[in-house]
Amino acid sequence: WCPRNSVCINAIACRCHPGFSSWSGEIITSPADSCDDINECEPPLAVSCGKFADCQNVDGSHYCTCSPGYGLVSGATTFRNESENTCQDVDECSSRQHPCHNSTACINTVGSYRCRCRRGWTPLPGFRDNQNTTVCEEMSFPTWTPPPGIQSQRLSGFFERVQDLRRRFTPASAQDTVQDLIQSVDELLKAPGDLETLALPDRHHTVTHLLSGLEEVLRTLAKAVPGGSFTYQSPEGTELSLVIQEQGHGNVTLGQSHARMLLDWAVAAGAAGSGPTVAGILSNPNMQKLLANASLELDPERQAELEETHESPLYGVQWRLLSAVNSVFLSNTNTTKLDPKVTFAFSHPPEKPGTRQELICAFWKGADDGGGHWATTGCWTLGSWNNSTTCQCSHLSSFAVLMAHYDVQEDPMLDVITYVGLSLSLLCLLLAALTFLLCRAIQNTSTSLHLQLSLCLFLAHLLFLTAMDRTEITVLCAVIAGALHYLYLASFTWMLLAGLHLFLTARNLTVVSYSSVSRFMKKLMFPVGYGVPAMIVAISAHKHDHHRTSIVNLAFFLMTLWILKSRLSLLNSDVSTLQNTRMLTFKATAQLFILGCTWCLGILQVGPAAHVMAYFFTIINSLQGVSIFLVYCLLSQQVREQYGKWLKRVRKTKADSETFTLSSRTMSDASRPFMV
Repeated sequence: WCPRNSVCINAIACRCHPGFSSWSGEIITSPADSCDDINECEPPLAVSCGKFADCQNVDGSHYCTCSPGYGLVSGATTFRNESENTCQDVDECSSRQHPCHNSTACINTVGSYRCRCRRGWTPLPGFRDNQNTTVCEEMSFPTWTPPPGIQSQRLSGFFERVQDLRRRFTPASAQDTVQDLIQSVDELLKAPGDLETLALPDRHHTVTHLLSGLEEVLRTLAKAVPGGSFTYQSPEGTELSLVIQEQGHGNVTLGQSHARMLLDWAVAAGAAGSGPTVAGILSNPNMQKLLANASLELDPERQAELEETHESPLYGVQWRLLSAVNSVFLSNTNTTKLDPKVTFAFSHPPEKPGTRQELICAFWKGADDGGGHWATTGCWTLGSWNNSTTCQCSHLSSFAVLMAHYDVQEDPMLDVITYVGLSLSLLCLLLAALTFLLCRAIQNTSTSLHLQLSLCLFLAHLLFLTAMDRTEITVLCAVIAGALHYLYLASFTWMLLAGLHLFLTARNLTVVSYSSVSRFMKKLMFPVGYGVPAMIVAISAHKHDHHRTSIVNLAFFLMTLWILKSRLSLLNSDVSTLQNTRMLTFKATAQLFILGCTWCLGILQVGPAAHVMAYFFTIINSLQGVSIFLVYCLLSQQVREQYGKWLKRVRKTKADSETFTLSSRTMSDASRPFMV
């Protein structure tokens, strides 16, 4: 009565065979019980076969086999447990244990193999490379036709040459074909012929078509080029650098004299490799003619920064191409958001950006309608040294270094205010200087300071109005810039000395004699007033910060007011003749303008109120000469008395002249003979 897979022990009991068990245990006493197989490959037993091996359960037992792609060193097919495991990788390629098609090459991998297209071959439609079932066909030259809608005999001749290269192409001749193609492009760009007469949209459409077509053709043909790398320089200076690797890792650097590129090899290969991985850069220095007058689109963040810097909206960007146009192509065609980014070093002639100019890294961005323009989004300029600019980009395209000149929308009213204000200041400064020189009653240390300040401001304003735009001759421009730098530095230095003198005078108001202050200022003012600006201009090519002098003068002014507040009541009538409080207040306030304190308004020209502050800054500081003449000449009683004397003298001289003229006429008439 014992069930299957058991043996009889006695009349009332049976025992299951090894590898079997029943629900009641090893001994069966009920005819309804059965002996079932124990699965040693599953918990709780879970026999371990070791690495690269699998457990196989059978009725009443188990055995171990090596995983697919592995085999025992002894050549046996099964073993019992982990201690007998000698599984190792089986090289299916060398042992011919693979079904790879004869158009592919077998590549062994750990535990498996892949079938990769031979060099110069590509997968058939519907197949993928590097699969066990890959089937390939011989590589062909990619289809490249003229851009639709462009009528040009020169361009048609170029594409006839391309079609001839396509017909004669074989994978073995890939290197020669690449060189012939580059030379054909050089011939087209060297003498573009009727391409230069095309409308701008058509010309830029042609550029986009040429760049994208070249990238696709070179990406394809490079896979058939023998060797791990290839460089070529055409007679016209175009450079090609290629790196081709079956398996690569880490960073790779490629390029020649026009450009160098550093990228992570994982970026070049992409998510899934298809044959050998290609990375290449083509540098063409002959595309200026076709790229002329293309627009430049700035990154929105960069444009906002520039508008904040120049405190005015940009209404145009002019550019000049400095470097070769460098086209980058990889096996990986998904290059819109790269991580890590790609670094470039572009060579170009030495250039020093001028006012509202900068060196920028730009790329050629194709438009949906086939056209194109320069853009900067996703590219950053890391720095420029001598004749090289380093850039970093998060995408790939055709790149170049441009010298950009930003056209800022200036307020014409500010120009009008500047010219009118400075013209009035010139007249007032001239009158003030003549007054300080000729009016002996007011000549003292303070007058000497204001005379020198008036002369420096007069010359600086005159040069600014007459020669500011003389930039045609480089040497003349440099001389004018140096002179303006010196004169305005000297003006601010004299303002500083005037502020210092005002402070020292106020501090010594309780003392009737100012001899110590006068001696100190006379020794100090000329060496400092003219020597310090000369030293700064001589040793520094950087822009001097005039606001610092203004801030120091403002500090002197505030301290002077504080001293005056506590000591005005103690003023000796011999020290101060100002009895009119309103006049004193007005003159004190006017010192803000005379000492250049209002130049601090330049610091406030930021944010939403920048435009308003620009008006305040321009109006107040352009009339600084008017303030000097008003306070130290027109509001000075001594000067007004002297003006009265001069006016009386002029009137007397004029009257005497008229009397003399009348007397002369009378005598002349009397001397004539009487005629009847």
